[in-house]
Amino acid sequence: MGFVAITEDYPWDRLRPYVERASAHPGGLVDLSIGTPVDPTPEPIQAALRDAADSPGYPTVAGTPALREAMVAWFTRRRGVVGLTTDGVMATIGSKELVGLLPSLLGIGPGDRVVVPAAAYPTYEVGARAAGAEVLATDDVADWAGDERVRLVWVNSPSNPTGEVLGVDRLRGVVEAARAIDAVVASDECYAELPWVEPWLSEGVPSLLDPRVAGDSHTGLLAAYSLSKQSNLAGYRAGLLAGDPALVQPIVLMRRHLGLILPGPVQAAMVTALGDDAHVAAQRETYRRRRDTLLPALLAAGYAVDHSEAGLYLWARAADGADCWTTLGRLAELGIVAGAGEFYGPGSERHVRLALTAPDDRVAAAAERLADA
Repeated sequence: MGFVAITEDYPWDRLRPYVERASAHPGGLVDLSIGTPVDPTPEPIQAALRDAADSPGYPTVAGTPALREAMVAWFTRRRGVVGLTTDGVMATIGSKELVGLLPSLLGIGPGDRVVVPAAAYPTYEVGARAAGAEVLATDDVADWAGDERVRLVWVNSPSNPTGEVLGVDRLRGVVEAARAIDAVVASDECYAELPWVEPWLSEGVPSLLDPRVAGDSHTGLLAAYSLSKQSNLAGYRAGLLAGDPALVQPIVLMRRHLGLILPGPVQAAMVTALGDDAHVAAQRETYRRRRDTLLPALLAAGYAVDHSEAGLYLWARAADGADCWTTLGRLAELGIVAGAGEFYGPGSERHVRLALTAPDDRVAAAAERLADA
């Protein structure tokens, strides 16, 4: 397993001047740039963590039997997945490390290609490059179908940053093309519990492992999920991976060698989180309320908002076609910080990403300032 060093600066460090400018606003800073949860971790989950605090032994890499059973039950109940078994699931230290390490864990390297979404969180590309692979950024299956150099195809639905949801037909098209060249499809589904519009509100966001997409097996398929958003567990680093046991088990073995282990108390907390849908619904309502405050304010202020039908963000652009840095400067004058579209790849340079994770009063302040402007 090779590894290539990444030497570029961390993209979000480029926001510092805009944070400084926004912080000078007399009403204070409204930081909508990162998407870090700010609401309390639900008390039953905290209690489960405390109850498991006496944890002197090494935890299991794949996850305790109780956790793996909870993962299978959650995918079945919440995502409509059929046929998933406990040997096809495992715990991860959040989802970002899994995204970044998956190409290397799959043995992908020089001469191989990894397909990532056209507008994508940078870690997909960073992970592929760290493994020494070539990266192809595209949403068009025709750009890679039949290319046997492709070893891994990433999909992200709902998308970060755009909030776009891929329907069953589009996901099935990716799966069929990947299986034809024996490539793995990995789906980052971390925002799946946050739909805002139809048909996703009533139907749910489709999973890669849904039988309408995968058919009668999960061969070649992996779905990543995180409890950071649905359960306010970003600080716990509570993630999971599910899919083809023939892929999951070698990944577990490699992670055993590397010591990539989720702490035991966190595994216990995850069991509670995965078994309780009520707190997820309550948190979804909190984000809906913030979205209903910020979205009309952006539209009234002359911004266009594209996609954003699910997830934690609004994908906005200025009506005059300004680039993202110009828009960030304008927002900073209002004391608002957003994320730069340029971070997410070519074609996104005119967008900014605004998170729904600030407290209610800060989101209300942003809406008021947009209205005043």
